[in-house]
Amino acid sequence: MHKVKMFRVVVSTHRTDFVVTNDLSQDTTSGTHQVCGWRWKVEQFHREAKQLTGLEKCQCRNARIQRNHIACAFLVWTRLAQIARSTGKTLYRIKRGLLDDYLCQQLKKPTIIMLFA
Repeated sequence: MHKVKMFRVVVSTHRTDFVVTNDLSQDTTSGTHQVCGWRWKVEQFHREAKQLTGLEKCQCRNARIQRNHIACAFLVWTRLAQIARSTGKTLYRIKRGLLDDYLCQQLKKPTIIMLFA
C-alpha cells in the first residue's frame, strides 16, 4: 500500500485546490503550494515548447539527432521568451508576428518563382 499526503491549498477567496503527493517530506501547505507553482512553470514551458517550436514533430530515429532537435527547439523557445519579455508581448504573439512578417515578405518578393503553363 502506498502512502500519500493531501493538502488543501486556498487559491483565492472563491477557490480551493486539493493537492495529493507521494512526497512524504512535504509537511506544509505553503511548501506544497510553492512546489505546485514550480510544476506549473514546467507544464507551461512544455506546452509552449511543443506548440511554438515544433518539438514533437521530429521523426528521427537516431537518438543524437533527436537530442539535437530538442536542443534547437529549446534555443528557439529561449529566444522567443527573451523577445517576449523585452517587448511585453506573449510568446504566441511573437511567433505569429514572425510568420506574418515572413508571409508579407514572400508575397512582395517571392524566393521561389511559380511558373504556370
